[in-house]
Amino acid sequence: MFIHHVFFWLKNPDNSSEKDQLAAGLNTLLSIQPHIAAHVGVPAGTSRGVIDTSYDFSLLLTFETAEDEQAYQVHPIHDAFRENCEHLWSKVVVYDSVDV
Repeated sequence: MFIHHVFFWLKNPDNSSEKDQLAAGLNTLLSIQPHIAAHVGVPAGTSRGVIDTSYDFSLLLTFETAEDEQAYQVHPIHDAFRENCEHLWSKVVVYDSVDV
Protein backbone atom coordinates (compact mmCIF):
# COMPACT_ATOMS: atom_id res chain seq x y z
CA MET A 1 0.00 0.00 0.00
CA PHE A 2 1.26 3.50 -0.89
CA ILE A 3 -0.39 6.58 0.65
CA HIS A 4 0.06 9.98 -1.00
CA HIS A 5 -1.25 12.88 1.10
CA VAL A 6 -0.83 16.44 -0.17
CA PHE A 7 -1.66 19.66 1.69
CA PHE A 8 -2.20 23.01 -0.06
CA TRP A 9 -2.08 26.55 1.26
CA LEU A 10 -3.75 29.12 -0.99
CA LYS A 11 -2.07 32.43 -1.82
CA ASN A 12 -5.46 34.12 -1.38
CA PRO A 13 -7.46 31.97 1.05
CA ASP A 14 -10.32 34.47 1.23
CA ASN A 15 -10.86 34.46 -2.54
CA SER A 16 -13.82 32.14 -3.15
CA SER A 17 -13.20 32.00 -6.90
CA GLU A 18 -9.67 30.74 -6.35
CA LYS A 19 -10.90 28.23 -3.77
CA ASP A 20 -13.42 26.92 -6.29
CA GLN A 21 -10.74 26.74 -8.97
CA LEU A 22 -8.38 24.69 -6.79
CA ALA A 23 -11.20 22.42 -5.62
CA ALA A 24 -12.18 21.77 -9.24
CA GLY A 25 -8.57 21.13 -10.21
CA LEU A 26 -8.06 18.70 -7.33
CA ASN A 27 -11.19 16.82 -8.29
CA THR A 28 -9.82 16.24 -11.80
CA LEU A 29 -7.03 14.21 -10.18
CA LEU A 30 -9.57 11.68 -8.87
CA SER A 31 -10.09 10.39 -12.40
CA ILE A 32 -6.49 9.16 -12.66
CA GLN A 33 -6.38 5.38 -12.29
CA PRO A 34 -5.42 3.10 -10.71
CA HIS A 35 -6.04 4.18 -7.15
CA ILE A 36 -7.79 2.34 -4.36
CA ALA A 37 -9.27 5.35 -2.61
CA ALA A 38 -9.25 9.11 -3.06
CA HIS A 39 -10.39 12.13 -1.07
CA VAL A 40 -10.31 15.90 -1.54
CA GLY A 41 -10.98 17.79 1.68
CA VAL A 42 -10.68 20.90 3.79
CA PRO A 43 -9.83 21.20 7.50
CA ALA A 44 -12.44 19.47 9.61
CA GLY A 45 -12.72 22.19 12.22
CA THR A 46 -11.48 19.95 15.00
CA SER A 47 -9.50 21.65 17.73
CA ARG A 48 -6.78 19.82 19.63
CA GLY A 49 -3.21 20.96 20.16
CA VAL A 50 -1.78 18.30 17.84
CA ILE A 51 -4.02 19.14 14.86
CA ASP A 52 -2.69 21.42 12.12
CA THR A 53 -5.59 23.22 10.48
CA SER A 54 -3.49 25.87 8.76
CA TYR A 55 -3.88 24.31 5.29
CA ASP A 56 -6.73 25.10 2.90
CA PHE A 57 -7.13 21.79 0.99
CA SER A 58 -5.85 18.26 1.17
CA LEU A 59 -5.68 15.46 -1.36
CA LEU A 60 -5.38 11.87 -0.19
CA LEU A 61 -4.74 9.06 -2.67
CA THR A 62 -4.18 5.41 -1.81
CA PHE A 63 -2.37 3.19 -4.31
CA GLU A 64 -1.65 -0.51 -4.34
CA THR A 65 2.03 0.02 -5.20
CA ALA A 66 4.70 2.71 -5.43
CA GLU A 67 4.74 2.09 -9.18
CA ASP A 68 1.06 3.03 -9.39
CA GLU A 69 1.82 6.27 -7.56
CA GLN A 70 4.69 7.00 -9.94
CA ALA A 71 2.36 6.51 -12.92
CA TYR A 72 0.01 9.04 -11.31
CA GLN A 73 2.87 11.55 -10.98
CA VAL A 74 3.55 11.59 -14.73
CA HIS A 75 -0.07 11.33 -15.89
CA PRO A 76 -1.17 14.12 -18.30
CA ILE A 77 -4.09 15.08 -16.03
CA HIS A 78 -1.66 15.55 -13.13
CA ASP A 79 0.60 17.66 -15.34
CA ALA A 80 -2.37 19.78 -16.43
CA PHE A 81 -3.44 20.26 -12.81
CA ARG A 82 -0.02 21.61 -11.86
CA GLU A 83 0.11 23.85 -14.92
CA ASN A 84 -3.41 25.24 -14.40
CA CYS A 85 -3.43 25.56 -10.61
CA GLU A 86 0.09 26.13 -9.30
CA HIS A 87 -0.43 29.89 -9.39
CA LEU A 88 -3.14 29.46 -6.72
CA TRP A 89 -1.03 28.04 -3.89
CA SER A 90 1.72 29.52 -1.77
CA LYS A 91 2.80 26.23 -0.22
CA VAL A 92 2.43 22.50 -0.80
CA VAL A 93 3.52 19.75 1.60
CA VAL A 94 3.48 16.07 0.61
CA TYR A 95 3.48 13.12 2.98
CA ASP A 96 4.04 9.74 1.30
CA SER A 97 3.95 6.58 3.36
CA VAL A 98 4.06 2.82 2.88
CA ASP A 99 3.10 -0.12 5.07
CA VAL A 100 5.41 -1.11 7.88
